[in-house]
Amino acid sequence: MKFFIDTADVAEIKALVPTGLVDGVTTNPSLVAKSGRKFTEVIAEICEIVEGPVSAEVAATDYETMLKEGLHLAAIASNVTVKLPLTVDGLKTCKALSDKGIQTNVTLCFSPAQALLAAKAGATFISPFVGRLDDIGHDGLGLIADILEIYSAYPQFTTEVLVASVRNPGHIIQAAKMGADVATLPPSLLWTLYKHPLTDKGLETFIKDWAGTGQSIL
Repeated sequence: MKFFIDTADVAEIKALVPTGLVDGVTTNPSLVAKSGRKFTEVIAEICEIVEGPVSAEVAATDYETMLKEGLHLAAIASNVTVKLPLTVDGLKTCKALSDKGIQTNVTLCFSPAQALLAAKAGATFISPFVGRLDDIGHDGLGLIADILEIYSAYPQFTTEVLVASVRNPGHIIQAAKMGADVATLPPSLLWTLYKHPLTDKGLETFIKDWAGTGQSIL
């Protein structure tokens, strides 16, 4: 499973890149707004830091403007992935951009039918929102399972399943067991994946035992 970091905080991204765990970045206008910086400048800087796909979302809702914005964003760097809403105009834009060889991320997916349409439109990534479905009493991970089953039945589909709205490590582990291609998660959640009390306890014991030997490796 690939990990995309869901943030527009350049400092956070720089801190995580050396771990080797960052395969890409997802952003949206709301995340960039928190930085107080110009949207395109932030995207350009992130694209220089991260080699993998960097999702940059359009702000328009009509086809003509979305296409113009998508082309503008794609020109920023070769690893920009244009993020589009799962609407009629969004899928139309997805098809137009995909035909030009531009990567696309179709977002706000909440049903298998929507995911099927995105794949047919040539989306590079489909972003089903697990946590938001759980919030209203639906089975978010069940949606991931349904999409993976549909996509596996059609080898011609190349769309990758990007699990979004991830709220806890359980979402990530279950999605990984299903074979989801990507999970996008906030930096704070990625750091929690390192944690286990037995790891901390074991390391504490090793350090204590080693100190008792009075030796030094160097």
